[in-house]
Amino acid sequence: MHSWLVLRVSINHHLKTYGLEDTVEHNQGQYEILLADAMSRYKQGKSIIYYAYDPHWISTQLKRNKDVVWLEVPFTSLPKEMRNLTEKDTSLDGKNFGFPIIQQRIVANKKFLEANPVARKWFELVQIPVADMSAESLRIKEVEDKEEDIFRHAQEWVKNNQEKYNSCLEIARQAAN
Repeated sequence: MHSWLVLRVSINHHLKTYGLEDTVEHNQGQYEILLADAMSRYKQGKSIIYYAYDPHWISTQLKRNKDVVWLEVPFTSLPKEMRNLTEKDTSLDGKNFGFPIIQQRIVANKKFLEANPVARKWFELVQIPVADMSAESLRIKEVEDKEEDIFRHAQEWVKNNQEKYNSCLEIARQAAN
């Protein structure tokens, strides 16, 4: 099942399970258009509830604990397609959000990693903050989305995090020897 369909099914399931069908209107449609609508409604001072992935550009616009709060659920309840997941899968920092927590990971094929032990170790070491990834998402949304733009963004991130980058690279080089 496509992730957008799983999300839609999950939201409808939550509205019913948590008794919110009479108080929450579930607007369905293209995700980016819905987020733009949520931003517009927020700027007009209207109430909004929205689902957002993090990292995502929306997190650079609506700051957690300043502009918005992450909603918690009283218990985990997921649609039948996701019944194998537990509260552990829907919780972060002791808070149950009701949706599976998504973790960003580096994916590389085994042959590449075997041929590039320095890269393998560097991938294990490097940590890019969620705020930096959300800022990149915003830049891409704002039409800095060409290959050369993204390459430039990466170079800027390295320059702004040179000490961390160098440290990870040095450890990776040592580990590969």
